[in-house]
Amino acid sequence: MRPLRIAAYALLVVVGAVVGIAGALVQSAWFPGGLLLALLGLAALCYGGLYATRARAGAWSPAGGWLMVVLFLTATRPEGDFVFGSGVGSYLFLLGGMFAGVMCATVPKVPQPPASATRLGK
Repeated sequence: MRPLRIAAYALLVVVGAVVGIAGALVQSAWFPGGLLLALLGLAALCYGGLYATRARAGAWSPAGGWLMVVLFLTATRPEGDFVFGSGVGSYLFLLGGMFAGVMCATVPKVPQPPASATRLGK
């Protein structure tokens, strides 16, 4: 792998983590609009990573960063503080985000470069 591609994947992981933090705060603040905004943001980032890198790892990278941060935020602290409540919105955010990341990484075909006018082997 080239260093530029590795840097792109690392950047996608970091941006996925930022989207996870923002989504965790927005999804409960403006329910149900915030939940939809958070899930659409993750789906757009994953598909954009897939399209930009032309590899499935481009979709898995932001989904992995999102998942690491969201799982970290679900843990309670010794003081009793936590980010996620026990409502339906939190569970929809967790399951919907995982579904969106997996869907973007597995369902669409990786975009191919434009085909040339000539056939191969001719």
